[in-house]
Amino acid sequence: MEQQEHSYHVPVLLKESLEGLDIRPEGIYVDVTFGGGGHSREILRRLGTGGHLYGFDQDADAERNIPEDSRFTFVRSNFRYLCNFMRYYHETGNVDGLLADLGVSSHHFDDQERGFSFRFDGDLDMRMNARAGKTAADIINTYSEEALADVFYLYGELKVSRKLAAVIAKSRSVKGITTISELLDVVKPFVGKDKEKKFLAQVFQALRIEVNDEMRALKEMLQGTLKVLKPGGRLVVITYHSLEDRLVKNFLKTGNFEGKAEQDFFGNVSSPFRLVNTKVITPADDEVERNPRSRSAKLRMAELKAVSEG
Repeated sequence: MEQQEHSYHVPVLLKESLEGLDIRPEGIYVDVTFGGGGHSREILRRLGTGGHLYGFDQDADAERNIPEDSRFTFVRSNFRYLCNFMRYYHETGNVDGLLADLGVSSHHFDDQERGFSFRFDGDLDMRMNARAGKTAADIINTYSEEALADVFYLYGELKVSRKLAAVIAKSRSVKGITTISELLDVVKPFVGKDKEKKFLAQVFQALRIEVNDEMRALKEMLQGTLKVLKPGGRLVVITYHSLEDRLVKNFLKTGNFEGKAEQDFFGNVSSPFRLVNTKVITPADDEVERNPRSRSAKLRMAELKAVSEG
């Protein structure tokens, strides 16, 4: 199992995120990004017989990594439905800590059939839940030119988003774009060899976020933590790109996604959370050396205040 987990996904900032959860042996915890189960197994090692862990994942492949442990419940679902399932399990307001590792697993990037990486050819898919929903090919071939430009600008932060959308629209009018190699043939002329990897990473990030509705799902999950965590409960989030990190940072600091700080009569910022780390935590050099995919990770942690502290 340890070998399989390593090949599926190497857990990032493992020690730091577990310390941030401040695990109580008899506590209730949620790992909303189960994946290879690396973080979950470490949480279980710290739980006593009365503790329990819920693990969320919408990807059927993750189910191979489920530990045989009566203290663990696997929830086959997108984490945006956090509130629904915690209500179902009668845990609303009972959760001592919630962990979210928002990165795409190594398993997804390395599985060429899933279409997440421009390193392989294959179908333009990119669905985290391969059983349902639109694919990247659907977006490329059916979105209007304007809508495509918005996706590349908002989620890929690409300044050439309009030109990129225009050339895709022109190419697909002749022949549909359904594979990674076909998309690369269309977009590569936009970028020089020195910046090719970064540019393609931004294109693929934009499509993946749109396919999986990642930003809206993240907002729904974060808002759900206000209902499922108990006062003093910890929220620990690892982000990998500026779009999701900005949302998490604003939400933890101010309780909203715009970062608008509301102040009380004494000038104190009114937020449902108390920050555990005021300075963002990033991987140490030795972790980045062992796992280069961790280099962009940022860890933020906060504690839910009691209502009287609000």
